[in-house]
Amino acid sequence: MPTLPLRTRIAPTPSGWLHQGNGASFVLTWVLARAAGGRVLLRIDDLDRTRFRMEYLDDIFYTLDWLGLDYDEGPVDAQDFLARFSQVHRLDLYNQALAELRLQELCYACHCSRSRIRAASPDGIYPGFCRKKDLDFEMAEVAWRVCLPAHAVAAFREWGRADLHTVEFGSSMGDFVVRQKDGMPAYQVASLCDDLHWSINFIVRGADLLPSTAAQVWLAQQIPGKQPFAKACFLHHALLTDSAGEKLSKSAGAASLVAWRADGRGPEQIYRQVAAWLTLPDEVYSLQTLLEATARKYAQLLL
Repeated sequence: MPTLPLRTRIAPTPSGWLHQGNGASFVLTWVLARAAGGRVLLRIDDLDRTRFRMEYLDDIFYTLDWLGLDYDEGPVDAQDFLARFSQVHRLDLYNQALAELRLQELCYACHCSRSRIRAASPDGIYPGFCRKKDLDFEMAEVAWRVCLPAHAVAAFREWGRADLHTVEFGSSMGDFVVRQKDGMPAYQVASLCDDLHWSINFIVRGADLLPSTAAQVWLAQQIPGKQPFAKACFLHHALLTDSAGEKLSKSAGAASLVAWRADGRGPEQIYRQVAAWLTLPDEVYSLQTLLEATARKYAQLLL
């Protein structure tokens, strides 16, 4: 069970149009939090400035309103986000964590290009070319990578499970990046620091992010003051796929929720998907009836 009082977050990225899978994940997070009397934070992850667009940022607020979701903390609109909540305002927090990793000699500098990595490793797992090169951390155009132990494993609490969920993530991630070549903190570090900054103890995300969860739990155990993250409870939901069986991705196509709204469609299909994830009866749900059904079925897990 999540530790009570429950604190969770909805954490979209303004790097593309939100799709059905994003919407369902937001609704799932919201109904579980509200059924438990918990609090919801809107956290928008905007460190990827190369793909950031104002229209994508605005789309987040339009989508939450269309879904009927409220939240207790976070920006009220795009301008409030930029002024007070953007991740650029927390760079010192992320850089402190990076400094701790470097101080403990848990990372190294790497100048490998993506093309070189792809040529050597078609699955994208970094082969460790720079592990022993002792490159200068302050060189231009170098990333920082963690030096993972062989068969790195992390264990964490998964919602609804009595035992710890143990994930061997080293083979699926390799020595992952913690600081990018442009000097910006990478997702794994920023997300970990943000969740601790806001005392988040319940995290809902797609099953494709299981390795990321394990990586963040492992990082938390290495960095002084970050260990409380390992006590959080997680829920990894199934992924929605397109007609070809591929995972949905952010796009301007028919799968995007901006296209749904332009067609006059409502969010009922998303509510039904969340009901299916929660094994609720196959009915036509409003957000309120979905919340009520969730509270009835999962009262013992949520309270």
